Amino acid sequence: MSLELQVNSDIKEAMKAKDKVRLEALRGIKKEVIEAKTSKGAAEELTDADVMKIVQKMVKQRKDAAALFSSQNREDLAEKELEEVKAIEVYLPQQLSQEELKPIVQAIIERVGASSMKEMGKVMGVASKELAGKADGKDISVVVKQLLG
Repeated sequence: MSLELQVNSDIKEAMKAKDKVRLEALRGIKKEVIEAKTSKGAAEELTDADVMKIVQKMVKQRKDAAALFSSQNREDLAEKELEEVKAIEVYLPQQLSQEELKPIVQAIIERVGASSMKEMGKVMGVASKELAGKADGKDISVVVKQLLG
């Protein structure tokens, strides 16, 4: 079952369970997928990788919004955003921790031949492609800085 069909199926389940937070999050995914399909020059069908990118973007947006709400002492809104993140993250592969990233990034650094912070861009480009969906860009960046710095 494709990721898109899984989301549609889960929307029905959330409706039956009267799970408002999950339903809202899933409807958000469906909306973004429909917009991506109908955008100018888009393919008629989206691959699971395309849907995964949409889901990753939505998780990042909600985490950023939650951080902003927390900084403005709006914990009620931040909590809602974080609950939606939990509902959306179900569709992403397990994220790697910084400890799990270190050996992978170290291998990329050796392969690219980077030896200083000046070459961080090269390493980040390769690492971002290889670890797409498996790790957040911020986490990758922190590990690269630790290993090159």
